[in-house]
Amino acid sequence: MDYKKLGMDLIPLVGGVENISKLTHCATRLRMEFHDRDKVDAAAIQNTPGVISVVEQGGQFQVVIGNDVPVTYRAILNEMGGDAAAASAKSAPAAEEKKPGIINRIISVISTTFTPVIPALIGGGMIKAVLSILVLCGLSDSSSTYTILNFISDAAFYFMPVLLAYGAAIKFECNPVLAMTMACALLHPTWSGLVGAGEAVTFFGIPVSLVDYSYSVIPIILSIWIMSYVEKFAEKYTPSFIKFFLKPLIILFISTPIALVLVGPFGSFLNTLVETGANVIYERASWLLPMLMGAFQPFLVLTGTAWAMTPIATVQISAMGYEVVNGPGMLASNIAMGAATLAVAFKTRNSQLRQLALSSGFTGVMGITEPCLYGVNLKLKTPFIASMIGGAIGGVYAGFSGLVRYAFVSPGLAALPAFIGENPMNIVHAIITCVISFVAAFVATLILGFKEPEETAPAAAPAPKAKEEAPKAVTAGDKTVVSPLQGKTVPLSEVNDAVFSQKVLGDGVAVQPTEGKVCAPVDGVISSLFDTCHAVGLESDDGLELLIHVGIDTVNLQGRHFKAHAKTGDRVKKGDVLITFDLEAIKNEGYDTITPVLVSNSDDFSAVEAVTGRDVKPGDVILTVR
Repeated sequence: MDYKKLGMDLIPLVGGVENISKLTHCATRLRMEFHDRDKVDAAAIQNTPGVISVVEQGGQFQVVIGNDVPVTYRAILNEMGGDAAAASAKSAPAAEEKKPGIINRIISVISTTFTPVIPALIGGGMIKAVLSILVLCGLSDSSSTYTILNFISDAAFYFMPVLLAYGAAIKFECNPVLAMTMACALLHPTWSGLVGAGEAVTFFGIPVSLVDYSYSVIPIILSIWIMSYVEKFAEKYTPSFIKFFLKPLIILFISTPIALVLVGPFGSFLNTLVETGANVIYERASWLLPMLMGAFQPFLVLTGTAWAMTPIATVQISAMGYEVVNGPGMLASNIAMGAATLAVAFKTRNSQLRQLALSSGFTGVMGITEPCLYGVNLKLKTPFIASMIGGAIGGVYAGFSGLVRYAFVSPGLAALPAFIGENPMNIVHAIITCVISFVAAFVATLILGFKEPEETAPAAAPAPKAKEEAPKAVTAGDKTVVSPLQGKTVPLSEVNDAVFSQKVLGDGVAVQPTEGKVCAPVDGVISSLFDTCHAVGLESDDGLELLIHVGIDTVNLQGRHFKAHAKTGDRVKKGDVLITFDLEAIKNEGYDTITPVLVSNSDDFSAVEAVTGRDVKPGDVILTVR
């Protein structure tokens, strides 16, 4: 395949180089953004020889090519003048650039801001659930043990502005530490004392509204947005020889008073407005939101808008200790998604599909639905519809029963403790919601049916196939791949990325790492090691082509937290250290660190057998290629 020619073929299909506003690539994909998305012919690109798949995700148009993507990237880059940033900046006037709609921009802000905060909210919320169980078991709510666990569980919500400041700073491209410092000022004990005293406060004669910013969401996001402009001003006009101390002075001295005097009170008003609106809807039609969320949550995941309701949910949990917007409907939807997938496993005659549906269906009812969605239901279509039916029916019951969620987690059977709280019947309603959603989606899938994948049609295929493939297996011999990481192996179907979970780039296994070190899994040569150091390709001495991809979308880190210990062309032996990375830092930036280990040329072999569900270390066999 001529991958340079592929780059030239893609240019007219994306509207020419003048339509490309941003061009990057990761280990396997071209990542593009455009001035005018309407000029891009996605269908033609999908059908272009050399293109494995097309994915639109996170505001990017991704063209999946495989390990040779750098060749295609350079071909397009040369046509842009050799510099992706500079070429695209002058390729079209700024006024002509088609900016994302206001809804897409708001959702993008929410997603980036909340992603790093989710682990803290989940941890705090689950401690609240555990605390409820302990009270039911006899722990006194006046004991010091209860008090300590209670304030630990409450910390993430009370200091919500500080946590959100970090994510907002990443989104608005300003200094995270200064952003968090400003958030700390809004929560300072002195300010809290002024609010508690209730006496008039002025700043240089300007009245300051007495607002308690603990637990708030919108005020800090708006404040960091304003701060980003102040920082750009300070960066531009501060003399370089005094910038080290003058720039942070200007940022905090201007941004924090603006937040206290103007932006914070306005954001607090919006906070209250959002909370009141959600409560009014719930009081007048308690079934509506859970039904809509139960039915349309899969669409929200597909379109990247699943985070849209997160601020309302966190505001409700902060203010009332529970929420009714996201959790009840998502519980119905997740259980229904898993049930529809398990129904496929029950009905299909395709052994491969059955294995995929069983594993992804189980993770779905536990609360993680992406493997179900991308790996099974969306491809077969009717199970996707059945899951919406089951989610809607379960959501109606959740709404009418008054189901609430006390903790911020991905709802599923594993997260049922998040529904334990003050109302002892709440957990009962949660279980009934699960049963209704499961049965409705399972039965709907069986009734609607689905078209079996074409490759499973020949019933007598197994025996002849074995005879045809036996010579290849004997000629090549069994080949083994050892683990490049320390961690736990999981099936590719559980990777939250359709390109990996559907084995578009090859068969293999994934490792959930517990240590930030990638070692050579075979004896061979490094065929590619990317500048961002998040992925490495190898060619083994016995003919295997391997790809190790650390994390999902980690190319966006641009090499931060990664360090290479080898280079392209180096000969390596099993166990040689190739890459080290800061595991916790990558997680803290909101990235999934699960690492696919793929046999890129798996089609050349008869079978790739993976060892899954085991704790492994470098040197342990995780793949056998026959």
